[in-house]
Amino acid sequence: MEEKRGIFESVKDGVVGTIKGTGDVAKAVVDTVSGTLSHTIKGTGAAGTSLIEAVSDVGRAAIRGVTDVGGDVGSAAKGAVVGALRGTKETSIEALDAIQAATSSVIKETSEVAGDLGNAAKGAMQGAITGAKEVGLSASEATAAAANGVLKSTSEILSGTGKTGTSLIASSSVVIRCAIQAVVEVGGDVGSGAKGIVLGVLQGTKVGGKEALQSISDISSSVVKETSGVAGDVAKAAQSAVQGAIAGAKEISLDATEAASAAAGGALKAAEAIGSKAAEQVRKAVTGTINGVKVVLKEPFKSTKS
Repeated sequence: MEEKRGIFESVKDGVVGTIKGTGDVAKAVVDTVSGTLSHTIKGTGAAGTSLIEAVSDVGRAAIRGVTDVGGDVGSAAKGAVVGALRGTKETSIEALDAIQAATSSVIKETSEVAGDLGNAAKGAMQGAITGAKEVGLSASEATAAAANGVLKSTSEILSGTGKTGTSLIASSSVVIRCAIQAVVEVGGDVGSGAKGIVLGVLQGTKVGGKEALQSISDISSSVVKETSGVAGDVAKAAQSAVQGAIAGAKEISLDATEAASAAAGGALKAAEAIGSKAAEQVRKAVTGTINGVKVVLKEPFKSTKS
């Protein structure tokens, strides 16, 4: 425990000192996080679970240090994820695991210090996509892993306040918007982001039955709406949301066909609100068989005449 505290304090103080000296938040976090992880690995031989814990610790410490000096939490989150990937790239740890651990930790710590979760989510997503290029990871894989980590931790935070289902999705809307914006701004894959968001919410809430289906519908609707807001590919986002629902259904013992139908219905509902062209694109994208599951649109979404 003392060693973990030592790493946390060392990173926090290092970030604070560097920012005061240079004023560069992003560089201070990247250098401190990557340097600390590299030193920890070489000095202790940390691997596996202990290394994942170290990634989480330094991510939290970076956020704490930056907020202590009034720095931008978005830049801190981005730097923490990039630093985590740089610091662990020579190890056996999977880059995707490092991304999930880093993004999850910065969101949780941002919540602890009452910071802007949306800004932190956007920064974490940007860091994952940017850092992926340095470690030979595809942008689509990085996007999915980051979205998963961000939304899973956000859902856990909100669940702790007693919010579930529709109220939780409503509270997550800012984070979802920022996550989609980050993907588009850095050229990431909207489809992977949409899939990761739906999957992340289901993993974080662990709700079942009708409540889970309503959550899937709401989150898919939100994903399509926010993708349209940044001029993204709504058809791809809708189809990927269905894929995320199918993958998540398996983890919470939910019928995959029902989950796919709920996601498709929610996506189409949002598309219809956007316009006839978007509705036509989304309907075509979610009709048929996706990932081995036949998608059936419920009665209200069978057809729309504009």
